[in-house]
Amino acid sequence: MRWLDSYPKEVKVFLLASLVNATGSALMWPLTTMYVFDELGRTMANAGFVILIQSLGGIFGQLLGGSLYHRVGVKKLIIGSLALNALGLFALPWISAYWVIFICAMGWIGLFSSLSLPAIQAFIGFRFAERRGELFNIIYVANNIGVAIGTALSGFLADFSYHLSFILNGGTSVGFAIFFWYYLSRLEPEQGEVHLTKRQTETGGASVWALLGNTRLYLFMSLGVLFLLFGNSIWNTGVSPYIISEGMEKRMYGLLWTLNGVLIFVGQPFTSWIKRTMARTSNAQMTASAVFYGMAYLVMITMYNYPGMVLAMVLATFGEMLISPATPAFISEHAGRAAPFYIGVSGGIGAIGRVIGPYAMGVMYDKQGLIPVAWLATAMAAVAVVGFLLHAALNRHREVKEYGIDG
Repeated sequence: MRWLDSYPKEVKVFLLASLVNATGSALMWPLTTMYVFDELGRTMANAGFVILIQSLGGIFGQLLGGSLYHRVGVKKLIIGSLALNALGLFALPWISAYWVIFICAMGWIGLFSSLSLPAIQAFIGFRFAERRGELFNIIYVANNIGVAIGTALSGFLADFSYHLSFILNGGTSVGFAIFFWYYLSRLEPEQGEVHLTKRQTETGGASVWALLGNTRLYLFMSLGVLFLLFGNSIWNTGVSPYIISEGMEKRMYGLLWTLNGVLIFVGQPFTSWIKRTMARTSNAQMTASAVFYGMAYLVMITMYNYPGMVLAMVLATFGEMLISPATPAFISEHAGRAAPFYIGVSGGIGAIGRVIGPYAMGVMYDKQGLIPVAWLATAMAAVAVVGFLLHAALNRHREVKEYGIDG
């Protein structure tokens, strides 16, 4: 970890806390479908509905979280949302027998687990403005290491107790809240643009509708992310059933995600090289990401076998590594005090693709199989490229000012 030596101690502690929280979150989410189907004895349709409610709660949470950053203050917003998320997780073992209440609780968890995300990203952008791009990337890596650890542990915990997974997830959420309480209490209330406390105006006096009217800053970028997440649903509603229908062992699907987690860590030199040479700006990194995703799906179509899926996962992971830090970095660089609002709006719009993608691709797979689904994913990546290019064109003046790029 010598590449962390140049960062102050507070960054290293922040990364460790993020990793632990991501590990706890990953303990639960892979098990939700199994829990509803296995433990509660419900149908897969019921399980899908629960995931839908949870996802809708997440979308609303991102939108609301960005809007509340200046109204509530980052300290109350982050700590409060993490605590309420933990409350929902702790309650699950005792309310699971009541189906309607369980569904509401999953919506609650989706809401409050996402409510803190725009605030945390905006806080990073304000607090570490000089190196925000680097920090968004290494926090993304740390979170994915946590997800890999949590996912690996989740199967063992499920064999022992589903409820234990919920409790441990809630425990890590409480731990993350305590970390932020201690960490933010040491900062000055008006330190730069961090804004720990409530402000009289939300974003310099601009109304929500005025902020939404600045579509060139966020709309086409957000739509590009939406289409990428839509297309990326192919792994669950295309590749997964294909592996099962072809008689392959289920662990072959798990190995693809193991590859994803490992590559996010060991592939950093490659994506760093891309950023230094071919995609120096956030806009260029978004476009390059969509190209990688599109190449991944084309590989699925042309090779149509497991080695092809392995190669596709490699390409898609590089796409993921480019897009995930680029969007909050762009907004943090160019939205000023309104960054929390736009991070929330962008995240909410993008998450719509994760909601509608599985259903649309599931219907197509049932009727026609993997190849048409892969073509649909490829088309979504192509539309995302167009969205990102439009976003880059509309924000060309920002790149000239920020990076000194000549036309």
